[in-house]
Amino acid sequence: MISGPSGSGKSSLMKEVLQEIPDAYFSISSTTRSIREGEKEGVNYHFISKAEFEKDMDEGFFLEWAKVHDNYYGTSLKPILKELHEGKLVICDIDVQGHKIAREKFGSIITSVFITTPDQKSLKERLINRGTDSAEVIEKRLDNAVSEMTRIREYDYLLINDDFKTTLHALFAIAHASRKKMALMDLGEFMSAWANIE
Repeated sequence: MISGPSGSGKSSLMKEVLQEIPDAYFSISSTTRSIREGEKEGVNYHFISKAEFEKDMDEGFFLEWAKVHDNYYGTSLKPILKELHEGKLVICDIDVQGHKIAREKFGSIITSVFITTPDQKSLKERLINRGTDSAEVIEKRLDNAVSEMTRIREYDYLLINDDFKTTLHALFAIAHASRKKMALMDLGEFMSAWANIE
């Protein structure tokens, strides 16, 4: 699970990881809002009905969800569990509230990474240089970043993205190491086999 302020470089880093790790799967959110021009099912979102979303919510099939402007948005567990069952590395871009919920549900099987800039000034410069947001939106993003930074101790790893290649190398290392966590292994079966001296 990857979190961090908008402008920290999360998307660019995840894009590289997904290209380099062939069995990595990026979790795509589900929504009940209508598909917009230029969007594609399974690329931008999974577009589902309100009835289906609410049914899955009631049955506990959402990692996290929110209602925004009368539409639901959330991270469905169905595709995540399918990909995990197939042995894939699942990557989620999730906010700090979603991370807290996921941690409560899945505990130590999750490996979480918080990505940020060296300082607030760098983040502001990146947001301005992107040229995609108004000054008002940039200030809102900076306020959100300050709030998110108070939660970094809840994560397994902190990556300060001051050099893209160095940060990417560290993210690859974390991705590979995450697959070797004890919490993911069937230690009972391994220990039985290991102790068998026949």
